[in-house]
Amino acid sequence: MAQKKMILDLDTGIDDSLAIAYALASEEVDLIGITSTYGNVITTQAGQNSLQILELLGRTDIPVYLGLPHSSTTDHFDVMQVSKDIHGVNGIGEVILPPAQRAVESTTAVDFLIESAHQYGDDLIIVPTGPMTNLAAALKKAPEITALVGNVTFMGGALTVPGNVTEVGEANINQDPAAADQVLRSQFDLTMVGLDVTLRTLLTKQETQLWRDLGTKASVAFANIVDYYIDAYAALNPQLHGCALHDPLAVGVAIDPSLVQTIGLNMKVETVAPFAARTVGDVERLNQATTNVNVAVNVDVPGYLHRFMHRLTALFAQQ
Repeated sequence: MAQKKMILDLDTGIDDSLAIAYALASEEVDLIGITSTYGNVITTQAGQNSLQILELLGRTDIPVYLGLPHSSTTDHFDVMQVSKDIHGVNGIGEVILPPAQRAVESTTAVDFLIESAHQYGDDLIIVPTGPMTNLAAALKKAPEITALVGNVTFMGGALTVPGNVTEVGEANINQDPAAADQVLRSQFDLTMVGLDVTLRTLLTKQETQLWRDLGTKASVAFANIVDYYIDAYAALNPQLHGCALHDPLAVGVAIDPSLVQTIGLNMKVETVAPFAARTVGDVERLNQATTNVNVAVNVDVPGYLHRFMHRLTALFAQQ
């Protein structure tokens, strides 16, 4: 099977860092670039975190692009306290990595998304794991990309479970409901990897100890970063008994959709309180013959976790 091209659109916190590692460890895809967004940290910090993680993993060949600094409906962004609690103020569990030896690209994230859609077409997979501000801006600037891009697999939303920042709102969608609504109502071929499935894929210190025991620079750094995440989950979500692999699951599903069971829907995002950020079926398109969003509602947990650990452990052992 031909290797697909992948762009990760990240607000690089801890699970985003794991998403980078999963993409790099997967032979099925060629990670051609990372675009930065806001959420776990501000956009510029996300860009620096991505550069540092790529450097840690020996992949300084992969460019990083800066995206928009705030939502499509505001003029400012402040990191939520809960994000600082979960990811640390620096976004990577307060682990200090060496400063990146290179800079972000001069091209904007939005232009890179558009250029890549034209260059790679159906071979391109875009994986947004933060707010969809960059993708919505690219869609507005170049509407034709919906017919070009092969697939958009996003981490966000919640269909069969409550939200994690409001009763109906998941954090990524909640950052920019209007942008998410534009993307979900578009003609993109979309896969939604929401809280319905990500909260079932959990990592514990038993797994991070395996990385720590490898004793490499990357394995120890990632063990320290993820242990911070696990401790944060123990304090905030003790019922889960581990940390959720939100963003790396989206990468896993983008590569192998058979990891999840989905239902096809035409969806929208509510943009007005009290239901803002709710991801729900669009009643106006209920009877259309085709649907554009495959919503993941169940996941092969043992299969995914085995693949996750096998791939990342092999990657970390080399660095």
